[in-house]
Amino acid sequence: MEYVRLGRANLMISRVAMGAMNLTAAGDDEKAAQLVRSAYEQGINFFDTSRTTPECEKLLGDAIGDIRNNVMVATKTSAQSGTEVFSDFEASLNIMHTDSIDLYQYESDSFMPDLNGRDGVYNALKQLKESGKIKAIGIATQDLDVAERAVLSGLYDTLQFPFSMLSSDETRQLVMLCDQNDVGFIAMQPLCGGIVSNIPLAYGFLHQYENVIPIWGVENQDELDQILYFNDHPPVIDDNFHKDVEKILVSEEKVSPETASSK
Repeated sequence: MEYVRLGRANLMISRVAMGAMNLTAAGDDEKAAQLVRSAYEQGINFFDTSRTTPECEKLLGDAIGDIRNNVMVATKTSAQSGTEVFSDFEASLNIMHTDSIDLYQYESDSFMPDLNGRDGVYNALKQLKESGKIKAIGIATQDLDVAERAVLSGLYDTLQFPFSMLSSDETRQLVMLCDQNDVGFIAMQPLCGGIVSNIPLAYGFLHQYENVIPIWGVENQDELDQILYFNDHPPVIDDNFHKDVEKILVSEEKVSPETASSK
């Protein structure tokens, strides 16, 4: 497994990250724990979830209890005030049995919390970081304008945004903008919400971008094994690869971040 620096968040994370927002789909608590532990045992050390799915936060926390110091945990809040940020944060800590969060992300498709904003959201995030309770502040959005403003603001260490082989040129430029500003780029929906079914091509496309960390929302061991196989045996990026990608691009409409599904 390759480990890379997540931009100025300065977190050393696996190039393969596991989305833990669908852990309930594993079947039961035991299977969910087995899936997380299997990912960890095969080198994955970065797990992403959200306060919007507290049951998945709990499953993740239960699974990583004795290995918490060896993994990077990311979760999210969509709080509307500083007070709500603190409340969400404490709830996440309690349900995941931890005393800190490595990456705490603000989740919104219409709003970017700003420093000294009247809502108090960003200042609360900043206070958590200054106190050492979180290591980095990120933003998760599907809105291109919000994403660009966040990257250029200098306030956010990471951006989580939809990115796949079907993404627009504007999204690819956003990836470059993150690289130029040392903002870690986390790719949600690497299969474009299930539209892309060719995992080798999807993996190979994303692997070309050294600053991109895709979040794979695996739901069972077979899906995890498939992703890890292509991590160990990445597709050769040659003329034939680019031709295959182009075939998919011309057969599918390019999907904008606003219309992509959440998986």
